[in-house]
Amino acid sequence: MRIGELAERARVSIKAVRYYEQLGLVQPGRLSNGYRNYSDHDLRVVSEIRALAGLGINSARAAPFIECLETGHQHSDECPASLADYRYSIAELDRTIASLTSRREHLADRLQQGASRTFRTEITTVIDYSKVLPDNLPVPVDDGAADHLVGLALPNLTFSATDKRTVNLSGLGAGRSVVYLYPLTGVPGIDLPEGWDAIPGARGCSTEACDFRDHFALLRDVGVENVFGMSSQDTDYQGEVVDRLSLPFPMLSDPTFALANAMTLPTFAAPGHDRLYTRLTLIVKDGVVEHVFYPIFPPNTHAQQVLDWLQ
Repeated sequence: MRIGELAERARVSIKAVRYYEQLGLVQPGRLSNGYRNYSDHDLRVVSEIRALAGLGINSARAAPFIECLETGHQHSDECPASLADYRYSIAELDRTIASLTSRREHLADRLQQGASRTFRTEITTVIDYSKVLPDNLPVPVDDGAADHLVGLALPNLTFSATDKRTVNLSGLGAGRSVVYLYPLTGVPGIDLPEGWDAIPGARGCSTEACDFRDHFALLRDVGVENVFGMSSQDTDYQGEVVDRLSLPFPMLSDPTFALANAMTLPTFAAPGHDRLYTRLTLIVKDGVVEHVFYPIFPPNTHAQQVLDWLQ
């Protein structure tokens, strides 16, 4: 089979298949005309690499599992080297979890101390909503406001990004991009608009950003070229969120709602804000909207939902 058929059947990008070849994990034959010729075994290898990526084992560490298949085993994790890699991955996760837990506890203490000094008369406890969501949030319903988007080309619009560059959505190039729109992010210790939690789908922008942060490497492994967050907040405000949450991707600022106007995207109003973006995610392939997630709930697990769809 040709590389395009292999990529489609394995549900990966052509670029990913070529990367696996560079790693020596996939070794196609050649036809008389010089074209690569992939076998059903190559399809199984690529599918196995994709499955391992879903477990957090990236393609650069997949060699022991593929070698296990090459020796005739039915399953890639029946060999000692594969089991050793499982143990290594678990130990690596344990170290990362311990380190992140320690850092989070330290930051939470500093946050509490700082907020208590600054807002002593107004705040007794600061809840970190970058990790949790309030109970009993209203669930948004699908009002059909995004039904028209699949198949639309992204408009020729340029936006400022938090990494100091400008991004033209019509020039993202080949491959897939994820653009998730959100209403606004708050700053710890600063009140959100009155009644914010009562607006379906409003709460959860920081948790959504954190979920995309935690799934960023996995999204890249399945062929996502770009991840962007987008809101109507200015770049400086967005930059604070990128730094505070250690986001590995940039935010795009659309204060005039140019994208919403060009594509008729849903928006809503809240106290102090005449217009805000409704939470929505565009999966873009070769400049055209391939899939839309709308409505989104809960936002703190949305990146995993995107990953599941891509896989």
